[in-house]
Amino acid sequence: MSPSLIEFLEHIRDEMNFLVKHSENLTYEALVENEVLNRAFVRSLEIIGEASKKIPDEVRIDNSEIDWKGLAGLRDVLIHQYWGVDFEILWNILEDEIPFAKIWIDSIIEKEKSKLKNNE
Repeated sequence: MSPSLIEFLEHIRDEMNFLVKHSENLTYEALVENEVLNRAFVRSLEIIGEASKKIPDEVRIDNSEIDWKGLAGLRDVLIHQYWGVDFEILWNILEDEIPFAKIWIDSIIEKEKSKLKNNE
């Protein structure tokens, strides 16, 4: 059985929660120096990107506040070549994009759950 829309949205939300939690009080320098953490962040962004690609067009259109194409392409933007991460881009995503997108993802999950309840 393939994952449902809500499951994909929850994967995105869970990874965003991880990113927000573990980037709190983090400095740019600490991010660059902590290989384990930056690898974990990259993996979370990969999951967000892959799950974003599974969101149906009608949900994307109804929730255009989120840059779905941008979310889907996070990994591609972040990794320029297989051997390196652009830490400035990673830092900007963590600081500017994820907290904003997380608010909308939380809202979309609640809206989609409400639709399911109303259809039962």
